[in-house]
Amino acid sequence: ISFNSVDSSLSSLKNCQSYINTGMDIATHVAFDLVESFNDVEDVNSMENVMLEYAAMDRQLNHYMKAVEETINQIKREKPENIPDLKNLVKEKFTALESKNSDSDLQKNEKYIYFKDQLKEMRKQFCHPSDNDNEAIEQIDEDIAVTQSQMNFICPITQMEMKKPVRNKICGHTYEEDAILKIIQTRRQQKKEVRCPKIGCSHTNVKESDLVPDEALKRAIDSQKKQ
Repeated sequence: ISFNSVDSSLSSLKNCQSYINTGMDIATHVAFDLVESFNDVEDVNSMENVMLEYAAMDRQLNHYMKAVEETINQIKREKPENIPDLKNLVKEKFTALESKNSDSDLQKNEKYIYFKDQLKEMRKQFCHPSDNDNEAIEQIDEDIAVTQSQMNFICPITQMEMKKPVRNKICGHTYEEDAILKIIQTRRQQKKEVRCPKIGCSHTNVKESDLVPDEALKRAIDSQKKQ
């Protein structure tokens, strides 16, 4: 049995998945724009709903591709004399996978997790000052907050303000992307693990796969420069 047409269809589905990923990236950046421009919480929450819808589409697509792949592997393994009903076999496996769905699955989507994490950081960086606070106290607090923020802008490796910060998903510390990647590459050649460069951090195995762009911090740095 030739599976060329099936392979072609799977390839098309994977392209669809890339479109979903792009959509999630756009929704994430729109939410960041809304927070940065102090839009209503409802507007930001609507983008979170969009992310969950994308996550549901991604899960459904993953289940369908898995059902197709399992069906093909089953046929290759069993080598039946007559061509089976592929459509029904795939449908059965797909239905079985979908029956195990839960809302918590969507919240485990990698891009959704990134969205929530960065949204939290964005809200820390771009928060509304309280109208009821005393102006003098506000100014002192603001000065302290700015100083603390600027300290967070400094890469623990280069000791310079970061231009392209990346966050370590494991320990939560941020570094200049080029600087940490150079260390990882050098240590890899030496066949050694990389300790987190942040003073006091106990994480001893920094991996490239654990690094994600820290869009919230980058925006805060850019915003500070404009001010």
